[in-house]
Amino acid sequence: MDHTLKQRQSSAILLEGLQVTLPSRAGPVAILRGIDLSVQVGDAIAVVGPSGSGKSTLLMVIAGLEQATAGRVSVLGTDFAGLDEDSLARLRAANIGIVFQFFHLVPTMTAIENVALPLEFLDHHDAFNASRTSLAEVGLSHRETHFPGQLSGGEQQRVAIARALSTRPSLILADEPTGNLDLATGAQVMDLLFTLRERTGATLLLITHDRSLAKRCDRIVSLADGRIVGAGAKRRVAAS
Repeated sequence: MDHTLKQRQSSAILLEGLQVTLPSRAGPVAILRGIDLSVQVGDAIAVVGPSGSGKSTLLMVIAGLEQATAGRVSVLGTDFAGLDEDSLARLRAANIGIVFQFFHLVPTMTAIENVALPLEFLDHHDAFNASRTSLAEVGLSHRETHFPGQLSGGEQQRVAIARALSTRPSLILADEPTGNLDLATGAQVMDLLFTLRERTGATLLLITHDRSLAKRCDRIVSLADGRIVGAGAKRRVAAS
């Protein structure tokens, strides 16, 4: 079988010549400049780099929330070329869990209602029982009926993780998930995220400034000025 075809079939994320250029008052601004990246199914990849290097834009393109200006984007075997907004939304809802730095919970909904949102979008037959299970997995069964304003930052991020993973996604995208938390709470949240990811076998792309978090992933990809400037080899796990 052709090597390129094999790569495409085994990649959870495949980017080829990805470019994103956005308009500004001063003229077009190149955010991503020819990104080539392949992430294999089941891998955990950390993306690091200074502010403004294009990390969040990269995640948004992979999530189908930002459109590429040029190049190829294929996620979970689906080429984004030609997909309309509705098709992207269905793909995202069914297969991609996203955890942001700011929790993006609906303030007028309880924890269980927030977690149920993506399940209801997919017409899940038992959305609230599935949500209850997801909240139990993050240790928040006792907070089901609390609103976001009644929860600590760490609890809100755990609700956001429960929501992101409630559909059992094949791909988890996490954008600075501890950036709004203190060190101890952030460490607990990341332990939880890695544990749940390992349990489900999902592919993980983690954007972080924290090198200790990045080192927990299989590979570290470094961005600068919209380009990949380093892509370390996959970390080898010693046999037990």
